[in-house]
Amino acid sequence: MKTILITGASSGIGRATAELFLSEGWRVGILARSEGPLKEIAAQHGNAVPLVADVTDAQAVQAAFDSFVQQVGRLDVLFNNAGIFTAQAPIDEIPVEDWHRAVAVNFTGMFLAARCAFAAMRRQDPQGGRIINNGSISAYVPRPGSVTYTATKHGITGLTRTISLDGRPFNIACGQIDIGNAETPMVADLKARAIATGQQPPETMDVANAAQGVLHMASLPPEANVQFMTVMATKMPYIGRG
Repeated sequence: MKTILITGASSGIGRATAELFLSEGWRVGILARSEGPLKEIAAQHGNAVPLVADVTDAQAVQAAFDSFVQQVGRLDVLFNNAGIFTAQAPIDEIPVEDWHRAVAVNFTGMFLAARCAFAAMRRQDPQGGRIINNGSISAYVPRPGSVTYTATKHGITGLTRTISLDGRPFNIACGQIDIGNAETPMVADLKARAIATGQQPPETMDVANAAQGVLHMASLPPEANVQFMTVMATKMPYIGRG
């Protein structure tokens, strides 16, 4: 049975992806800060392994990865997904605390998870595995007023490329899925803000489409890798933004 650990698994893209992998017969480590939703998923799926941890806490992340590997034997895939979107505003109106919070979760948190996964994959037998980072299309083009989210997601692209290079000697593949406007609580909030301010709400797609993209990347044989994949609502203004 193949194994995957998913961060930010309690809701949104992470939860949809976890439930898809569970339905496909994978053993799934579901990691998030909120214990309640993890217990709910585990009650419905016997192959789910709840892992309560804050991705900004290095010791807690390491303990969660160690626990998962001890329970299931090895780590085949990490879906490095946990992230937050802080309040939109021009840069001079962004609270410094929001910047630090976004960097801690979206960038440092993904670094910590990738670091733990890389170490486990490097040392297991047979050696190797796959790390899939959730980049977002904000890794390429910003929304207005999104300096905290966009800057951290640009950093994820550098993380992905470096892990891809460093992983080659150890049979560790790394790719990035860049998701645009999947129907999650985060995007629902963006929709509500747009409507409240008289703007056109964003075009969206079913979150299941994003989960299917992750499954495709994770299911490839070791000699193949999707380096970058963009999955987005067809009519969202990505091509030609600005």
